[in-house]
Amino acid sequence: MATEEEIRARWLLIEAVLGERQRRLWAAAEAKAIGWGGVRRVSRATGVSQNTIRAGLLEIEAPGTGSDVVDTERHRRAGGGRKPVAVTQAGLEEALEKLVSPSTRGDPMSPLRWTLKSTSQLTEALLKRGFEVSVSTVGRMLKAQGYSLQSLRKTKEGTDHPDRDQQFRHIERRVVRHQRDGHPVISIDCKKKELIGDFKNGGREWQPAGEPEPVRVHDFVDKNLGKAIPYGVYDISRNEGWVSVGIDHETADFATNTIQQWWRNMGSKAYPHAKELLVVADGGGANGSRRRGWKLALQDLADRTGLKVHVSHLPPGTSKWNKIEHRMFCHITQNWRGRPLLSQQVVVNLIAATTTRTGLRIKAKLDTRSYPIGQKIDDAELAQVNIRPDNFHGDWNYTVGPAGMSLK
Repeated sequence: MATEEEIRARWLLIEAVLGERQRRLWAAAEAKAIGWGGVRRVSRATGVSQNTIRAGLLEIEAPGTGSDVVDTERHRRAGGGRKPVAVTQAGLEEALEKLVSPSTRGDPMSPLRWTLKSTSQLTEALLKRGFEVSVSTVGRMLKAQGYSLQSLRKTKEGTDHPDRDQQFRHIERRVVRHQRDGHPVISIDCKKKELIGDFKNGGREWQPAGEPEPVRVHDFVDKNLGKAIPYGVYDISRNEGWVSVGIDHETADFATNTIQQWWRNMGSKAYPHAKELLVVADGGGANGSRRRGWKLALQDLADRTGLKVHVSHLPPGTSKWNKIEHRMFCHITQNWRGRPLLSQQVVVNLIAATTTRTGLRIKAKLDTRSYPIGQKIDDAELAQVNIRPDNFHGDWNYTVGPAGMSLK
């Protein structure tokens, strides 16, 4: 069976001398020779759409039913025909991208939009902006940009909270206000802990044929090598991130020390006049909304940086919607897929080497400090935190300021 590389090589040799119908029939013949999955493979190799190849298959299988049977001598030049609306209407693709994924290019129309829009809603929004599009056109554009229609599912981490959508809107308003005033907005989370050593890592990587890299059969922690705990900070406005790779425990102190490292190495340079910081975080884990240690650690962060720290937690059951998950962590995972993480420094280097076509930049550093667990925070210690809850869901939204600062 021909590989996609072989199909593409043949296609490049013959494409220039074929007419429109001949190209369609050639691609269809290749797909028919492959059999199951041939349409998809030939489409990837040649760039001819799957619908065009299927039309060619119909002509091959039932002569006289094709779209060019009336005028078989007509040869339209490559690129001929009606231009796509994305070409004839300047700015259409960018407008659609901002509606679907508002934080993509650093100038968001709505940086944290968490509700899913249908093609009809997107079409209506584009029409209001002066573009001439149909629902089917928007659907084709979304597929071309790599999107697919997806639904939400309940998971074991929690059920839908009745104030979920209101909390998302509240977060959105806070983000827009902070960005408008020139203050940083960050999304934080702890990535999955990784075993250090010659262990199997998910995914595949190009290797010489027949020479896969050997790894251990069983995944048991190597006490000498330990583990890596990547905790990340993602700057939503600048598409930049910082990751501290810990080796001890995921604690509130580890989380706020990571934020402090980001501020010292990246944030303070990007926002030299900032007096406030907005942190968007999950509702659980070391930075959980109910954690006393998290509030106490935030007080230390505010005292050290001099920043008024605003915090908004995602509602229960929505941690996978955290921006850092699909703006930074997913790309890190892709960058080290199929590779054993042989040392903590390898983890740091792979994280720091992660980039994307949209300009993502990440800095990473190993954090060798000890973060003990099991510490108890009594009421007297918690009372020392300079905290002010918001009017809406003060358990999810609050502000911690440096000691002595008025938060009114």
